[in-house]
Amino acid sequence: MQRVFVKVLGFSDVERHALNTLFRLSEERETGYALWNPEYGVAAQIALIDSDSHEAVVEFESPSNAGLKRIWIGPHAPAQAWRSFERPIQWPEVISAMDHLFMPPPDLDFDLGDPQEAQDTVPPEPGPPPRRALIASPDREQRLYLRARLALAGLTQADDAASAADALECARLNRYEIALVDFALAGEAGWTFVRQLRACEPGIPHVIVTKDRVSAGEKLRAWFADQPVLLAKPPHPGKLKALLERV
Repeated sequence: MQRVFVKVLGFSDVERHALNTLFRLSEERETGYALWNPEYGVAAQIALIDSDSHEAVVEFESPSNAGLKRIWIGPHAPAQAWRSFERPIQWPEVISAMDHLFMPPPDLDFDLGDPQEAQDTVPPEPGPPPRRALIASPDREQRLYLRARLALAGLTQADDAASAADALECARLNRYEIALVDFALAGEAGWTFVRQLRACEPGIPHVIVTKDRVSAGEKLRAWFADQPVLLAKPPHPGKLKALLERV
C-alpha cells in the first residue's frame, strides 16, 4: 500500500471530520491518504489550503512550500495552486483529483487483437444515472456534516439549499433519491414546506426531516401516515447511517 501524507491547513471541525473519514476509508485501497504531522519525520506530498483561513494562506505563500502540490479550497485561486475547488466542498471530487496524481498508472497492454473482432464488439449498455441527494438546511455546518454522511453511504452527488424557496426550486428541476431537510428551514411554516416538497414532481422517494424537538405524537403520525422520517437534531449518527444504507 502506498501512503500519501497530506498537509491540511485551515478548515472547520466539520470539514476536517468529513475529510478524516474519507482518509480512513482510503486505507482500504492501494493508495491511502493520511494527515501529515511534522513529528513523522517525512515530508508532506500535497497540501489542502482553506482560503478562509488567514494562517493557511500565509503558509500557502511560504517559500518552504514552493515545490509542494497545493489544492486551493475557495474562490480566487492563485496561479501557484495545482487544483482549486469551490465551496460547498465535494470531498470525493478532491480525493479523486489526488488519485489522478498519486495512483500508479495501469499496466499497458499492447496486444491490439483482431481488428475485425474490435469492430464486432458491442458497446456496453449505459449504466443507471447517479443517485442524487438534496440537503436543505439554513445551517452551513449541518449541510457539510450531512454531505459527509451521504458520501460515506455512497451518495456523492448532492445539492445544497439554504432556504425553503431554493429547496423547492431544486426539487422541481432535479430528480433526487433522498432529501435531508431541516424543519427550521421554513420557520413556522415547517410542515407546509415539507408537504410542498413531497408534492414536487419528480417525487423524492425518501425524505428525512430533522427537528429540534420531536414529540411522541409527531413520531406516531409520521409512522402511521407515511410521512417523512423524523429525527431529533442533531441526528444520531447510528440511526442516520442505518437510514442512508437502506436507500
